[in-house]
Amino acid sequence: MQDAATEVELRDEEGSIRSDFLHAVSDALEADDIARVRALTLDLHEADLADLIQLLRPEERAELIAALGEDFKAAALPELDEAVRDQVLEDMPPEQVAEVLQQLDSDEAVYLLEDLDKDDQKDILAKLPYFERIALQRSLEYPEDSAGRIMQTDLIAVPPFWSVGQTIDYMRVAEDLPDRFYEIFVVDPAYHLIGSVALNRLLRSKRPTTIESITDEDLRPIMVEADQEEVARQFERYNLTSAPVIDEDKRLVGVITADDVVEVVQEEASEDILAMGGVGGESVSDTVWETTRLRFTWLFANLITAILASLVISVFEATIEEMVALAVLMPIVASMGGNAGTQTMTVAVRALATQDLGRVNAVRVIIRESAVGLLNGLLFAVIMAAIAYFWFGSDELGLVIGVAMVVNLFAAALAGILIPLGLEALDLDPAIASGVFVTTVTDVVGFFAFLGLAALWLF
Repeated sequence: MQDAATEVELRDEEGSIRSDFLHAVSDALEADDIARVRALTLDLHEADLADLIQLLRPEERAELIAALGEDFKAAALPELDEAVRDQVLEDMPPEQVAEVLQQLDSDEAVYLLEDLDKDDQKDILAKLPYFERIALQRSLEYPEDSAGRIMQTDLIAVPPFWSVGQTIDYMRVAEDLPDRFYEIFVVDPAYHLIGSVALNRLLRSKRPTTIESITDEDLRPIMVEADQEEVARQFERYNLTSAPVIDEDKRLVGVITADDVVEVVQEEASEDILAMGGVGGESVSDTVWETTRLRFTWLFANLITAILASLVISVFEATIEEMVALAVLMPIVASMGGNAGTQTMTVAVRALATQDLGRVNAVRVIIRESAVGLLNGLLFAVIMAAIAYFWFGSDELGLVIGVAMVVNLFAAALAGILIPLGLEALDLDPAIASGVFVTTVTDVVGFFAFLGLAALWLF
């Protein structure tokens, strides 16, 4: 089987799926050659299988999953882009989806279910065994992007009066243990968290030793409704590999591990980057109509700001007619301000996301960014004044654009830091809305400063 699968190499030197491998799978699916399809894909790692599924046409995805049958690796589904994952799940009967969910950790099962329609969720959950269904329903009741959504409910909890020997014997015979775990938790009869015991310490202790005597009570539990960004920050701040999750009554309800947090960090970083470009929630797998709908709103907002900047230019129409050089140079002022504002805004938004910027140090950072904007403005004022003089032979025009450059880069720095801080204070996401406002400020200030100074100085 392995020899047949490796007749065509999976990935190229850059790590991408090779086109000839993709074509081999597509050709086998089109020819209904199930044996060939299985030979090519059966031994793929779930991450590789997910990459392959995303590259296939929608109808081929269902055919590939059907060809693999019971050998389909369920762990490939959480690796898919949201749009592809939802399409694949819609094509699968509820019974098959239920079987897939039983093969996954509870957090991955919740991840697959949470974006489906309520009716689809209900149909799939109805096919699950009672205890698994109740556990998933409880997780889905927690707020979106909360610790309750990303935690695993599969864990090991023992009472403090057990011995090490009892605990090890229990783990040997229990059938519902997590696939991988690094510590066991110690709880009282009401399931209140007492502490934890690292697996290596448990295995090095004598069998008669009580669990209570080796319990580490220095834990940093996470509230079940805590935002996942706060969870990620706590893992980073305290170098955690796992953390227990508790409810408002301090009862143990789950555990979050480092691999869950890595996915959160990647997801949050991707969201921020896409949001700053006005394409939040978009992926390359979305349909043309969905992509158009997502982009239209922010493009329309940018149109409004562009019209506002044009209105500023129209106020100085007569001034521009008197000197064509103004029309040549004014995009430079606006463009430099826009780039400077974007730089400051990017640093500010990232610092807010990582909590490196807040009320404690806001004034200091504002002063710092203002000084940077002023210094850059002075440097580029000298450069642009010299260019304007040699280009148009006018020292007065060089002076005007130099002053305008200082004003706009200083304003861009202020806008780039104050707008994200203001949006954060209003409990709005700075990554989503900052770009439009910063662009508006730099365009309006840039055009007004340059053309206004020209009107006063040159005419």
